[in-house]
Amino acid sequence: MHHKFGNHNQMSDNSNSDLVEFRGEQVPLQSLTARIDKLERENARLRKERSKAVKRYRKQEELKPYEAELIKLQEQLEEDNRRMIILFEGRDAAGKGGAIQRITFYMNPRHYRVVALGKPTREQYSQWYFQKYISQLPRGGEIAIFDRSWYNRALVEPVFKFCTEKEHLDFMQGVVGFEQDLVRQGSLLIKLYFSVSKEVQAKRFHVRKTNPLKQWKLSEIDLQVQERWDDFSRAKFEMLKRTHTRTTPWTIIQADDKHRARLNAIKLILNSYDYKGRNKNLDYQLDPSVVHSGAEEMEKMTADLLRSGRLVE
Repeated sequence: MHHKFGNHNQMSDNSNSDLVEFRGEQVPLQSLTARIDKLERENARLRKERSKAVKRYRKQEELKPYEAELIKLQEQLEEDNRRMIILFEGRDAAGKGGAIQRITFYMNPRHYRVVALGKPTREQYSQWYFQKYISQLPRGGEIAIFDRSWYNRALVEPVFKFCTEKEHLDFMQGVVGFEQDLVRQGSLLIKLYFSVSKEVQAKRFHVRKTNPLKQWKLSEIDLQVQERWDDFSRAKFEMLKRTHTRTTPWTIIQADDKHRARLNAIKLILNSYDYKGRNKNLDYQLDPSVVHSGAEEMEKMTADLLRSGRLVE
């Protein structure tokens, strides 16, 4: 009996030795350690979130002076009664939508429109292909921004067999003349292709799948585009070869870095038309590692084809 009693006292002593005084109370050491670990993890999470917020804020602040210039550009277009058409093309998850949001964030909504047409109606199927787009073209003093455009027929539709070979060929034969008519009749046409690497696209798709706030962006086509990567590259190369002209050129925006892509896209738009009150303290120079011409992109893709037997983007 005495032996058992002695063991009980020993256990009690061990239990007491695990207590520490914390703010005037005796607290189990294990419990206190667990609380400290939890607080350290929470603190690390908050530091990471704060770092992200600071970076996001700095990026937004860098864009703001250029976004202010876009308002001046709008006013000049209105004064001159000029029409501006901006086409945003590129692979899914290339950042087209986010760039459009930043470009239009402070714009006067009375003088721009974002056009993102859905699946054609039965009536539109029976019309001349360009007809549905003509109805969306800007009036004088307005900017029309196309989040995907008539170039669906050069990229998405042939890759996914949403059009016939004849429909694709007819488009390729007619689109240059259509755009040259727009330019000849006074429209300012800017054609931007947002280029994204396969690895970055895959990461962005993963975010769309796992983030409930972004799942609405995920479409059935998105689940197939990685498998059709080379098909899309061939369609892109053919599009550039047939539709990049002196009067209606393509500009390629490397968009793995969303912020740099947005900044350079805004600069390019500002450089496309003279306007009053330009802030001369800003740097309007385009970053050559982000922006290059459609002709340069074709040269690069041709070199990749000769070297590796594939068109690389």
